Amino acid sequence: MSTPLARLLRSGRRDVPEGTAGRTSLEDLVIITGFSGAGKSTAMNVFEDAGYFCVDSKVEHAAVVSDVRGGDYFEALDAVINELVAAGVRHRVLFLDADEQTLIDRYKETRRRHPLAPESNIAAGIAAERELLQPLRERADLVVDSTGLKAAHLRRRIVEELLPRRAAATRMALTFQSFGFKHGPPRQADLVLDCRFLPNPHYVPDLRPLTGLDPRIVEYVSREGTLDEFYAHLLPMLDFLVPQYQQEGKAHLVIAMGCTGGRHRSVAIAEHLAAHFRDRDDVVVEVEHRDVGRGALG
Repeated sequence: MSTPLARLLRSGRRDVPEGTAGRTSLEDLVIITGFSGAGKSTAMNVFEDAGYFCVDSKVEHAAVVSDVRGGDYFEALDAVINELVAAGVRHRVLFLDADEQTLIDRYKETRRRHPLAPESNIAAGIAAERELLQPLRERADLVVDSTGLKAAHLRRRIVEELLPRRAAATRMALTFQSFGFKHGPPRQADLVLDCRFLPNPHYVPDLRPLTGLDPRIVEYVSREGTLDEFYAHLLPMLDFLVPQYQQEGKAHLVIAMGCTGGRHRSVAIAEHLAAHFRDRDDVVVEVEHRDVGRGALG
């Protein structure tokens, strides 16, 4: 047998004495299958965000998606699972299900043809798919019915049921980005803060060439007390929001703060927020100053 899954299994084996049961460096293999349109892509994203990979000669965590669109590869899946059992590879089978009307509605939303009924109606394809999938459904370690579930809720269910605690605790990437409104808004930001209400060092000749990385800029921006008051409102809000985004399954959150040129106020605030979150063990913090190198306004 030479399916991608079988090759992955063989690539993970270590040399062992003849007559000894085969060992593998693969610690956890998750096989994701189920109905077309039931949420397999969402499930796969959960494992990718948790550090699982599909192909790696020394991979320790992997997740593989297979459904009827795989043709011969899918037909061999049951035999591959038997090979995993024989090789002593720890594995789990996740089966994604949904009721017929939900599957039909999802196909209509995407305007896709059913792989088993390209020239017929969707319901006929679902019926044929159900018959083919039944043996795998009976072998599943976990069956998740995605009927009525939003993608975020499906992700949460999979994390709670299948991911090891250390994988489930994978830290969200949190990026604080400074920018200048005069250079255009940030494209990738999830949250945007307008900091132009704060004192502007641009109008002080000695400060204009500096950036928000300089303590003199921070001192000037905070001289009226407005900056501290701003943090008193902003930090509790972010402390509340970040865990909410994590629970929704977001892997990367970009918080952008803008001032006029992107050199002074926004830079100082981005650095302060990054320092606030950097000691937390549930996020990985990055700072990006988009426009700090564009030169002083003039």
